[in-house]
Amino acid sequence: MKVRLITVSQRQPEWIAAGEREYARRLPREWSFEVVELKPAGRGRNAVAERLRAEEAERIRGAIGKLGRNPRVVALDEVGVGWSSQRLADNLGSWLHDGRDLALVIGGADGLEPALLQAADHRWSLSAATLPHGLVRIVVAEQLYRASTLLAGHPYHRA
Repeated sequence: MKVRLITVSQRQPEWIAAGEREYARRLPREWSFEVVELKPAGRGRNAVAERLRAEEAERIRGAIGKLGRNPRVVALDEVGVGWSSQRLADNLGSWLHDGRDLALVIGGADGLEPALLQAADHRWSLSAATLPHGLVRIVVAEQLYRASTLLAGHPYHRA
């Protein structure tokens, strides 16, 4: 299974990239984890959030399309469902066997387009609080690693 973290963002500070790399290197090789950064829509003086989300959604759909046929899409969304680490591990455990690749999607500064959210297979909320974009990237990578250790029976996760 390919796991892609698709993110609409500017280049992140080195500490964020370092955090992502650290957890990515720990992930199972068969997950083929990759971060795909997409350029945000131009935010000029008269930018309209709806247009920006639509432009970014097209870029996201293009990146999802590169995963092959029928990838599972999980949109990171503050009003999505909060998953415990164990629930994420359970989901990943079942998804590993269905032959579909996985796209985890983080929207830009204005969020994700409503149509893209509706089309997602799942909406995952990390927190009811709004988190900085870079921190979300690190938390997602860490939670993937934590889920992989739960699936492997590794002692990293201590509930």
